[in-house]
Amino acid sequence: MELEQQVGPLDGEFEFRKNKDGTINKQIVICTHCKKEFQFHRTSSSLKYHLNAKHAFVGASTSSATPGLRQTTLNERSGFVGALAKCRKMVGHFKHSPANTAELQVEQGALGQKEEPLIQDVPTRWNSTLEMVKRLIRNQAAIKATLDQQQHKLVMLTPPEWDKIQRLETLLEPCRYLTEILGGEAYVSCSVVLPALCHLRRVMAVSDEDPAYVVRFKAKFKEDLASRQEHTNNAWLKIATALDPRFKDLKSLPKTDREAVWTTLGGMLRSPPRRSAHTVGGPPKKKMNILLQMGSDSESEEEVQPDRAIHRYRAEPTTSMEDCPLQWWSSHAGAHDKLAPLARKYLATPASTVPCERLFSVAGHIVQKKRSALLSENVDKLVCLSNWLKDE
Repeated sequence: MELEQQVGPLDGEFEFRKNKDGTINKQIVICTHCKKEFQFHRTSSSLKYHLNAKHAFVGASTSSATPGLRQTTLNERSGFVGALAKCRKMVGHFKHSPANTAELQVEQGALGQKEEPLIQDVPTRWNSTLEMVKRLIRNQAAIKATLDQQQHKLVMLTPPEWDKIQRLETLLEPCRYLTEILGGEAYVSCSVVLPALCHLRRVMAVSDEDPAYVVRFKAKFKEDLASRQEHTNNAWLKIATALDPRFKDLKSLPKTDREAVWTTLGGMLRSPPRRSAHTVGGPPKKKMNILLQMGSDSESEEEVQPDRAIHRYRAEPTTSMEDCPLQWWSSHAGAHDKLAPLARKYLATPASTVPCERLFSVAGHIVQKKRSALLSENVDKLVCLSNWLKDE
């Protein structure tokens, strides 16, 4: 019974602290990896965050039901873990000591470099690891000169490990570009998903010059990316890509899937539009049917019209990558009146939930314990003011 009480939360990743008299204090838990103590109040959210931030790989199975792409690729078998662990300790040596940071800035100035602090990464986020690696590579000479003047117990990166993190920078840079594109809110992003993933797969293609650890990274990366893409709304993304004049050639899709997209789009044009609940009264149905029959040249003209609309759109030249597809549809809505409503519907959808999460984060910074009595309209005003100041 005593052994069962000592088993801590998160499958034993944390253990309860023992008091001096031998009893168990269930209000304080200790991380089994770094021996750091935490207050425990029947919730494990802060404990999961600690595992993700400080011990991402050992806590991957307990911190999340589905490990992130970062955890599945940069794991123990990737060949980067040892070098990244040294990088984090090196950054921590300067981040946790203002004196060490000041000495580093002196060396940066002596070498004619920009005085910039090092960045500590969050292991569950791609871009922070990339920024940490880039800062270290950029300030390699200044870091070495500073540490040569100090007494420390750091294990320095070897030349092969410096080469590893330089290769890691090359591998992660396309990921940074992709996350920034798909997380934007000031432009169309939904139609960019499939072309961006296609570009990422090409970048992760194995070459003859790649060492074994890079080959393993790329193989695991593509495998994980393919499994995640299976759970996305691919049908919606394909239609959005086809309705974007920049990517309507559908080169990001296999050749066998391209015509099926246009067939699906033609079916959407043939389906009758949904009527709103409040309809304006019109002429009787019998008179309307007679007028339609008299005004029709042939019975098949209405069926051919969707195909003609698609053919006209496909005959348009593709636009430049810098052009806005919504502006293109605004100026070509008269020529493609059947497709324009669909384009507005599909292109207006954001590619990810990042813009919404960003908005909630702004509201979370505003509504704090000291300002918990704010009226809802005042919160809206402060959020709008924050967005206006950001735009300026």
